[in-house]
Order: sequence, then C-alpha cells, then structure tokens
Amino acid sequence: MASAETEELDVQAQANAAAAGAPIKRAYVQRIFSDIAPRYDLLNQVLSLGIDRSWRRAAIAALGWPRCPAGTYLDLCAGTLDVSAALAATPGFRGDIIAADFAEPMLRAGREKGRAGRIASVVADALSLPLPDGSCDGSLVAFGIRNVADLEYSLGEIFRVLRPGARFVILELSTPSSPVLRAAYLFYFQRLLPIIGGFVSGHRTAYRYLPQSVIHFPEGDVLAAGMRRVGFVNVHWRPLTYGIAALHVGEKPQP
Repeated sequence: MASAETEELDVQAQANAAAAGAPIKRAYVQRIFSDIAPRYDLLNQVLSLGIDRSWRRAAIAALGWPRCPAGTYLDLCAGTLDVSAALAATPGFRGDIIAADFAEPMLRAGREKGRAGRIASVVADALSLPLPDGSCDGSLVAFGIRNVADLEYSLGEIFRVLRPGARFVILELSTPSSPVLRAAYLFYFQRLLPIIGGFVSGHRTAYRYLPQSVIHFPEGDVLAAGMRRVGFVNVHWRPLTYGIAALHVGEKPQP
C-alpha cells in the first residue's frame, strides 16, 4: 500500500512540476501526448461534451483567412489535425496548411484518419520552427500553447514566421471567473477528469497533468500582455462558454 501511495504521489508531483514549467516539461509533454495519441480525439469529445468543435469553428473564423484565401497558414501544436482539417474543409478556403507538432504519433493519428488532404504535417518544436521569416499568412494554436516549454519564446517564433498584417489566434482552456462556476469546474477538472481520462486512455499521468497545465497557464489579460510584448498589435480576447475556454487574437503590424 505504501509503495502504491508513493508511486501515486510521484505521478502527481511530476505532473505538477511539468505544468509549472520545470525543465522536464518539454520531454514530459512530448511523451504523454505521444502515448495518448490513439485515443486523443475520443477523449476530447467525451470530456468536453462536444463543445470543443464549436470553439474550433470560432477560432477559424477569428483567423480572418478570407483576406487571403489562397495563403499559407500555420496550425501549431496541431495534434491530430482537427483544426487543420476543419480549416481545409471550410467553403472558400483554397490555401495550404502547415500542421506542426513535436509529438509525431499525434500527427500520424491524424493522417491515419484521412485528414491529410492539402495539409503538410511537420514534426517541429514551437521553440524552433523550420520556417522562413514572414512565410505564413496566419497562424492558429488550439489547446497547445500552454504545453510549450517557454511561452514567450514560442510567441516570438510565431511572430517571426508571420507576414506583416497576418493574424494569430490562440484557443485555449481557462478557468471561469465566477466563483460558483469556478468551484464546480475545478472539482470536475481536478477530481473527475483524471479518473475518466485515465480509464479511457489507460494513461493516468496525462490527465493529472492536464488540469495543472490549465491552472498554471496565464489567462486573459496576462496572456494578451505577453502577445503584445513580442510585437503583436490589435490584441484582444474573449471568454467562451462561461470562461471554460478563451480566444485570443493579435496581428503582426504592417511596416
């Protein structure tokens, strides 16, 4: 019993440390997302009750792709290509999509589900994008920016690869500001989600990390300020579904 309790505490301690930005974060995140890749989509839909689909639609709309429908767009932390596939299937969109993620099994899971299409998937780290300066007409990160090892550096990398006037969108989980909703949400997120997620995925560690990563992630005005520090302008954000998620938008200024 003592051994099991010690192991449980160690699992939680690693999740907490990675979420808080410890040096282990990059390798830790890469490992757990590689492990849960085969069931990642199912878990997302079950745990969000399907709401994540409407959030993704809102993020794609915020990207402003009609300004350059045949452009090149970066889907960073692309995972199983949900956002890339949704953008590619949007009526009127004729552009190319670069889907980048440092967990190759996640990209592979997306390709195996027939989501390749006009999407070029690239194994790449958000801290070192293999793209030229000013090469993208827009970029979107959905449910992934909180997992990067250095948030501000990755924001700077995204800024670098965007063309002047291009828009950058962040869709990320957050915590409700209402005390009542926040308490209920955190109970679900911290108590129930690790049990459900661990049971369905067979990977309890990943769903210990997830709640902690959201709690430690800078929200609202703090994230917006970080975007401005690296150079983005016209930065604004809004909560989604009572603050369970948030949408941040910024633009790279014209010369």
